[in-house]
Amino acid sequence: MTVSASPAAVHDRLTARARGLLLVLCGALFLDALDVSMKGVALPSIGAELGLSTGSLQWVVSGYVLGFGGFLLLGGRAADLLGRRRMLIGALVVFAVATALGGLATSGPLLIAARFVTGISAAFSAPAGFSIITTSFAEGPVRNKALSIYTATGATGFSLGLVAGGLLTEVSWRWVFHAPVLVAVATLIGALAVVPRTPATPGRGFDLAGSATVTAAMLLLVFTLVEAPNAGWASARTLGSLAAVAVLLAVFVVIERRVAHPLLRLGILRSGPLVRANVAAMSLLGGWVGALFIVTLYLQGVRGWSALETGLAVCPSGLVVAVLAPRIAAPLVGRYGSGRVALAGLVSSVAAYALLQFLDASSGYATLMLPAFLLVGVAFTLTYGPLTMAAADSVPAADQGLAGGLVNTAFQVGPALVLGVVSAVTATGSLRAALVVPLIVATLGVAAMLPSLRRA
Repeated sequence: MTVSASPAAVHDRLTARARGLLLVLCGALFLDALDVSMKGVALPSIGAELGLSTGSLQWVVSGYVLGFGGFLLLGGRAADLLGRRRMLIGALVVFAVATALGGLATSGPLLIAARFVTGISAAFSAPAGFSIITTSFAEGPVRNKALSIYTATGATGFSLGLVAGGLLTEVSWRWVFHAPVLVAVATLIGALAVVPRTPATPGRGFDLAGSATVTAAMLLLVFTLVEAPNAGWASARTLGSLAAVAVLLAVFVVIERRVAHPLLRLGILRSGPLVRANVAAMSLLGGWVGALFIVTLYLQGVRGWSALETGLAVCPSGLVVAVLAPRIAAPLVGRYGSGRVALAGLVSSVAAYALLQFLDASSGYATLMLPAFLLVGVAFTLTYGPLTMAAADSVPAADQGLAGGLVNTAFQVGPALVLGVVSAVTATGSLRAALVVPLIVATLGVAAMLPSLRRA
């Protein structure tokens, strides 16, 4: 039975129906975060069984990033024009099927293809879920609370995935694919029951030329960033690909200026809060993914820790978000504004990566690593949710899906770019030099959000 109530039904407070809706949407985000982190700790076992080289093995993760980052803008606009409920449910079905195929894969190419399709499904579910929240919960304390819980769920899923992935890998790496299928089916059943119907926007065409151009540009950009460490950042292949991306984006801008119903209304980029939120999103997740990559190499390669021990070591960062974000993020935003709260979080990330600069072979966990991970948790508590709030508040309801697609694109492109740089520096044999990269990235995020201090 489908509930087709008006979004106004949840405007005043978190009613039972609103809590049910939020639970389902959190389940979809939890699924995406869980899926990504579980696969990371299982990579050595996957490579051993399927005979994948290190270069091929990275595509188990990069294939997902390529599909996610490449199709997010299209997914965001599709949610606005074709119906958010339809996009969310369809994406969950595709996610379950593709993930199940990945768990049954007997070859590297089939597994990577499944991961690519899984990434595409997430590119449609993430902006749909985001825009359902921002259009179903009234702007202000209720929406801020919902977004705080929503984003905390993502961090919780990522942290639990690190631990659960380590445990399941001990049984078989295939279980890191089978387990998310069960979560996807449960979320799908919930979505069919409680997500309200959202009809397609009448009288609006679909910008096929713009969709094809920007999707090709994003696919090529993410592919280039992932492959740059292998091909060389100054190689003809990398520079040529980046030039092609620039050309595709230029063509996209021309199309959007002329088409009657553009995929991306270019005027939306005049919103300073939205642009700052996107730059900060690239910085926040990019810096952490880069730092996590280095820390994982350090703990497993230098200290000899297992995948499970590594997951447990990093887990406190996510637990901080799970505990604090639903309780303090929304009240802080209500008092100080989303921009100022996000800025404070980014400063915390700078402090965390500054502390990690002292990491060496004799560093104690409790005295150095744990404080840094806790600071990262504070950073995500204060930044992740408020950034999505800033993006939502800066555009009208008709563009909520697009705003969600833009922010989620930034969250994906940031890690791809930073991980590429970190991989290139790590290839020189210096983990210490690579640790400087997340610190620089976090500092750039702080610089981007400094105008928030001028808020009256």
